[in-house]
Amino acid sequence: MKVMLQTICIALGVLCAFYGTAVRGVGSGNRFFLVWWMGTGFFVALAAAIRFDFFSKIPRALSVAALCVILCGLLYVCVCSALVISHFDDTTDEDLDVVIVLGAQVHPTGPSIILRHRLDTAYEYLCAHPGTRCIVSGGQGENEHAPEAYVMREYLVALGIDASRIITEERSENTIGNIRNCMELLDPAEESVGIITNDFHLFRGVAIAKKQGIQNARGIAAPSRVFFYPHNILRECVGILKDKLLGNL
Repeated sequence: MKVMLQTICIALGVLCAFYGTAVRGVGSGNRFFLVWWMGTGFFVALAAAIRFDFFSKIPRALSVAALCVILCGLLYVCVCSALVISHFDDTTDEDLDVVIVLGAQVHPTGPSIILRHRLDTAYEYLCAHPGTRCIVSGGQGENEHAPEAYVMREYLVALGIDASRIITEERSENTIGNIRNCMELLDPAEESVGIITNDFHLFRGVAIAKKQGIQNARGIAAPSRVFFYPHNILRECVGILKDKLLGNL
């Protein structure tokens, strides 16, 4: 039994290492991929603890407390993941007054794959609803060559969307900034608003919009790569907790 548990822990550690490396290779612009490398360290340490029978040397009360913390964390992740997944297919066929496209990492070659999914979804919606305006939202990060909103606007114009329909918001640094700054460019009490972002990010994006005063916000989910769902959903679980503690949702 001990050998089997060690083998499972080592296998999970190797899996975390490869997955974290794959996530890093996408160039998402943040360092959350490190959580998978931390997972590698955790599983390797756990394998060593099992090998040298470490758990028998610590007080039972401490072991129980640690187990309770781990189980509570897993329960939280499960509940949050269910909330996130429940909005994967959100969309609307309404003729909204305005749609907000939330920004993401951009590269010198153009939008990242995550952002392209959002913009392609916005393009499809704007083509189907020619009376809808579009706000592209996102500032310039320290590792970006230009404001995200500028790159987003250029991408949509290149696809054929009339530039007069696109409003840029180039100051925001995160989701809460996206929403707050965009609210200055519309009338949230009178206008119907759609939030376009990737499926895994939609629950938090819409929840923040409603908390900030866009009560009639509709979510429009853009697709994302299935392979990266574990990473993106886990990151959302952390983001939901952070925004809840800060009063953003």
